[in-house]
Amino acid sequence: MSRLTVFSKSIPSMTSHLDIAVVYDASKEAEAQQLIETGYEEANRLISIISAWQEGTELYVVNQNAGICPVKVCDELFFLVKRSIKISGLTNGLFDVTFASIDKVWYFDKPMVEVPTEEAIAASVRNIDYRHIQLDEANRTIYIANKGTKIELGAIGKGYIAQKIKVKLQSLGVQGGLVNAGGDLITWGKNENGERWRVGISDPEKKETHIAFLPIENQAVATSGSYERFALINGKKYAHIIHPKTGWPVSGIHSVTIISPDAELCDAIATSVFLLGLQDGLDFVNQFNDLNCFIIDEKNDYYYSDNLKQVHYEITH
Repeated sequence: MSRLTVFSKSIPSMTSHLDIAVVYDASKEAEAQQLIETGYEEANRLISIISAWQEGTELYVVNQNAGICPVKVCDELFFLVKRSIKISGLTNGLFDVTFASIDKVWYFDKPMVEVPTEEAIAASVRNIDYRHIQLDEANRTIYIANKGTKIELGAIGKGYIAQKIKVKLQSLGVQGGLVNAGGDLITWGKNENGERWRVGISDPEKKETHIAFLPIENQAVATSGSYERFALINGKKYAHIIHPKTGWPVSGIHSVTIISPDAELCDAIATSVFLLGLQDGLDFVNQFNDLNCFIIDEKNDYYYSDNLKQVHYEITH
C-alpha cells in the first residue's frame, strides 16, 4: 500500500501569497509537483481575466469603459460579477463589489496626523454603489453606468480562484488538498493521516500565533481582521476596514472568521459581518445552515454562531 504525504508550494500572488498543497503518493513527487504547477497555471489564467489592476484583462477593460459603453466578457467573469452583485444585495451593500471606487482619504501605509474632514469622508464613498452595474445576460456584457465607479473582485476573487484550483485538481485525481489564496482557504478530502484538516485562527494581538484550531473537511475559511493595518491619530487607532456607506473605519470587532463550503462566499461574508457588528453579525450568520462564524471583539472575548457551537474546536489559550 502506497504511503501518502503532503506536497506543497507557496508563491507571491495577488498582492499576497498563493499556497497549494496536495495529498499524494509519497513515491510520486514529480507527478505531485506537476499537479501543483497545473494549479498555478489555472490561477494565472483566471487572474488574466478578473484582475482589476492588470492592464488588458477583461475586468480592466470593463472599468475603463465605465460611463461609456458595455463590454462583452467571458462567462467566467460575467457570472462571477453576477454572483458578486447578488451578495452585495443580500448584505444591503455592506459587501459592495464596487468598493474600489472609494477616494483615498484614510492612509494605513503611512502616518496620518489628523482625521479627514466630514466632507472629505462623505465624498470619498460617493461612487460606491453596485447598482451602477448593468448586466446583459443574453449578450454577456457588463456596463458600469457611472463614470467614477469601478469593479474590484479582491474580496471574492481570491476565494473564487481557490475554489477553481480545487475543482481543477480534483478533476485530475487529487483526493485531498488545501489551497490558501491570500487568506481565503479551501480544503477537500483528508490530510495525509486520513484526518480532517486542522486550520488555525490567528490571534488578533499576535498574528504569528493561533488562538484556536478548527477541524475542517470539504470546507473553506476566511478571516477579516482589523489588527494588521490601522491609522494611529492622536493616540487613537482607526482600523483599515472602511464602511462603504459612511466612509468611516469600523470598530468593535478584532476579527471575524467565516466557515462554509464555498470559498467565494467566505471572504465577502466575513467583511459583511465585520461591518454589521457583533450581535447583528451573529444574527445574520445564524440565518444560514451552511455558514459558521467565530468572532473576537475588541475586548478579546470570543463569540460563536449557533452551528459552530456544535463543532469540536480546540482553544489554545
